[in-house]
Order: sequence, then structure tokens, then C-alpha cells
Amino acid sequence: MISHLVRIPADGASFAGDLDLPDAARGVVLFAHGSGSSRHSPRNRRVAAELRTAGLGTLLMDLLSEQEEQRDLLTAEHRFDIPLLARRLVAATDWLADRPETAALPVALFGASTGAAAALVAAAERPDRVVAVVSRGGRPDLAYDALEAVRAPVLLIVGGDDPEVLRLNEEAARRLRAPHRVRVVPGATHLFEEPGALEQVADAARRWCDEHVGVATD
Repeated sequence: MISHLVRIPADGASFAGDLDLPDAARGVVLFAHGSGSSRHSPRNRRVAAELRTAGLGTLLMDLLSEQEEQRDLLTAEHRFDIPLLARRLVAATDWLADRPETAALPVALFGASTGAAAALVAAAERPDRVVAVVSRGGRPDLAYDALEAVRAPVLLIVGGDDPEVLRLNEEAARRLRAPHRVRVVPGATHLFEEPGALEQVADAARRWCDEHVGVATD
């Protein structure tokens, strides 16, 4: 396992990221955190650890600068700025393509909450690099017209006790032209805090990435 604290250039600034690459990694999963969160999201980190057991590298990055985060805490103006968040995911996808150790690896995107919408927009903009998308409790509806342009297979994971987000995911799924699946975790609410819920998310994400990034490990 090779672990790096990296800086990813975007929008005239640089954003911190944690890049972890298992030996002989067969792909990289780029994480887009949800509103009000960061690369330190404990839920995303638990999912990332599961993905690494399947031979996948992970990149968790901050999508906002320190100044933007401070302003967002007061105004919440950036967390729903999907074009801004997607632009930074595209920059990170391009950055991975420029690094010798990751240039040949396919990329999957994992988005939570508003990060899921940004991941779908980024997937639509980089169809030749992004091979899969996973959404956890996401807002894919906020990707708007990009939904029809996504070519990568999409997994939408939603809590069974999160009815409004489930409705929004089902509506977004009907607009997707790419292969897709809605995976409902019974009894789970929006943050998947219930016992065993996040483990189901991690397992579903691993299986989806196994299927679409490379040979399954099962």
C-alpha cells in the first residue's frame, strides 16, 4: 500500500487529498463528500477501506478551500454549487490521468449527498475516463441535464427510511440512459447510522466497482 497526502490543482488553487494505492491496483475510486463535510468524512473513509481490500485505490479530497469552507459554514452557498464541485472532480480526474502511477487506471466516482450530483456531472464530462459511479444517500436530481449524458453504469444507494431522497433517486434513475440500479438499504436513514447499514453500503459499492472496474474478487 502506497499512501500520499497530495495537492490537486483546480480553479487557481490547490486542494488536499489522501491517495491510497494498494499493490497492483486495478482502478481508483475518487470520492466526492457531501454537503458540510470534507475528505475526513468517517463514512466515506469506511467505504474507502472496504474498496481497498478489493484492490482498488482511493482518493479522498477536499472540494472546498479553507476560505470557502469557512464561508460555507455561515452561508451554505458552496455545498449546493454543483458546477463548482463537479469542476473540481473533473480536475482531480485529469490529475489522476497525469500521474505515472495512476495514468493507466480506470476511475470510478463515489459521491455522497450533493457530492453525488457533482460525481454524475463529472462522469458526463469525462466519459472516456470514468467507468462507474456510486451514490450514497445522494441527490442525483441536482445533476439536472447531465443525467442523460452519463455513460458510466450508476449505482444509487438509498436508505429505506429516507423516503424523500428515495423518491428523488427513483425519479433521477428514470432519466438515466446508462445502465443503473437503485439499491435500497432496509431500515436505513439518510446517514446510514443504523447498525450494519454502512457495511451494506460498502459491500454494495465494492461489488459495483468489482463488476465495472475489473474482475470481481468473490
